[in-house]
Amino acid sequence: MIYSFFIAGCTPIAHQSNNKVAAVAKDKVFNYPYTEKQLPNGLKVVLVKTQYPNLVSLYIPVSTGSRNEMEPGKSGFAHFFEHMMFRGTKKYPSDKYGEILKNLGADQNAYTTDDYTNYHTTFVAEGLETMLELEADRFQNLEYSEADFKTESLAVKGEYLKNASNPVRKIFEVMRDKAFIKHTYKHTTMGYLKDINDMPNQFEYGKKFFKRWYSPENTSIIVVGDFDEAKAMKWIEKYWSNWKPSNYKADIPVEPEHHQSEYVHITWDKKTQPWLAIGFHGPAYDPSKIDMP
Repeated sequence: MIYSFFIAGCTPIAHQSNNKVAAVAKDKVFNYPYTEKQLPNGLKVVLVKTQYPNLVSLYIPVSTGSRNEMEPGKSGFAHFFEHMMFRGTKKYPSDKYGEILKNLGADQNAYTTDDYTNYHTTFVAEGLETMLELEADRFQNLEYSEADFKTESLAVKGEYLKNASNPVRKIFEVMRDKAFIKHTYKHTTMGYLKDINDMPNQFEYGKKFFKRWYSPENTSIIVVGDFDEAKAMKWIEKYWSNWKPSNYKADIPVEPEHHQSEYVHITWDKKTQPWLAIGFHGPAYDPSKIDMP
């Protein structure tokens, strides 16, 4: 079976009319009142009160994703540490951590994107201080052995192979590799297979990656639900204010302009439906501009 995709290059689009942009700017994108604060160590805090009784969600996005994997041969580490973050600490080993979550009726998960990794938990409101302490501990004191590191790298390889057996996932992996020349968007959050195969040998590099990016200036704490704002801020300052920043700056390669289309076929060795994927380069994201409502 043949799979095809087409990528068209394009120049930056013209801004929409000023009237339309102004109209969008007047709209409230987020309708709940919220409080923002930044701690001296760079940690960003957003508190959002809602009317859902006795329920709180805690989101902790870290500004590291596959785009931060800049060194050759080192793709896949942002996603890898999404896995490692559930290994536990000296104070709260994984089994003890899990028992506390169960007692709080918590639902927890995490995911990795191109630009950030997000850890999210929903639980009963009375557990907010406990969750803030637990998360502060694992973000600052994650502990694992070299054997743990190697075991998890094999789990990541298994996840890659499972995904690679899906023709849809494979076509988008190849599409991204062809769509970008220099930028780290060239590889997926899973990373390249050759890098994943070598991951068990990268124990020392893994420690370096974690120290670089898991730091307060790259992290936000978002609390949403039924809670007391003053108490929440007090607990965040108590458990998170001593976390030291890394001050590491990402040097993401700049993608050159594209002036021609690309076209690639993928041959699949089993019977399946044909797939066609078409992608376009768009303008770079800019949070200061509201031109793509």
